[in-house]
Amino acid sequence: MIHAYAAKTAGGLLEPFEYDPGALKDEEVEINVEYCGVCHSDLSMLKNDWGISQYPLIPGHEVVGTIAAVGNRVTTVKIGQRVGLGWFSHSCMHCERCMSGDHNLCLTAERTIVGRYGGFADKVRAHEEWVTPLPEGIDPAKVGPLFCGGITVFNPIVQFDVKPTDKVGVIGIGGLGHIALRFLQAWGCDVTAFSTNPDKESEARELGATHFVNSRDTKAIEDVANSFDFILSTVNADLDWGIYINALRPKGRLHFVGVVPNAIQMGAFPIILGQKSLSGSLIGSPTTTAKMLDFAARHGIEPVTETFDFSQVNEAIAHLEAGKARYRIVLKH
Repeated sequence: MIHAYAAKTAGGLLEPFEYDPGALKDEEVEINVEYCGVCHSDLSMLKNDWGISQYPLIPGHEVVGTIAAVGNRVTTVKIGQRVGLGWFSHSCMHCERCMSGDHNLCLTAERTIVGRYGGFADKVRAHEEWVTPLPEGIDPAKVGPLFCGGITVFNPIVQFDVKPTDKVGVIGIGGLGHIALRFLQAWGCDVTAFSTNPDKESEARELGATHFVNSRDTKAIEDVANSFDFILSTVNADLDWGIYINALRPKGRLHFVGVVPNAIQMGAFPIILGQKSLSGSLIGSPTTTAKMLDFAARHGIEPVTETFDFSQVNEAIAHLEAGKARYRIVLKH
């Protein structure tokens, strides 16, 4: 039996829950969960914000632990090896996207907490292709959030060939944005942090920002017009996106990883004149995830975390929902 914490109704408290996972499939692994990050996506799933939740629901998709068992055909990991598991737990491995190395774009990919049981548990299962071994030098107590928040901001750096010579802006210094600052500084970029909270300036600079702009100050944003090769938006808020388009240099890109609540409104003319682009992305492939972990180990990059015991899971969720997390929450056994 697997022992977990599950919500039985939308918005309900997480309660002890156990289930029989059945026989281990040939290409599956079972992970002894040591740590699991608490992501805003877990909160959205608990509340059924996206209309795809099934109950009882066991959240948890930033898992770190050791391999407890492997299926007969598993070749990539071994029992006792420490690994991580993120948003996806399986992809088909034969469609055009999987065969091109874009497994995260597989149309039939299995998501770790959608229609199956996740990592707020003592064990969790996944197919071997989405289970990533941890490199030496990575702290298992800190790394969990990199398997969702980290890869979410690292993937566009790779996908859109952000260069060390580029000038990059990061909108929002929270759960995603603070990791982006650390990655981009280590990447070699000149980084500007945009935040509505001017009190975050000193911390943003410590995290890797070279410059800071108070995004409530329209004139301050207008003053950096034609400055950026790439702007990464990590916020879940509606902003004046036209100002940020104007802040891009010709051929610059405004990229979304934060889910903006409403339609993105802006004029087409500035985009056409400057040959600028809008784009968005969700996490990354297993290969990009492994690359991110190696990069993080090489440069000593880890998220800023707060730790709760698994028995405090409801307190952790309430802390996140109240906007008090600084900046990511990790549960530990």
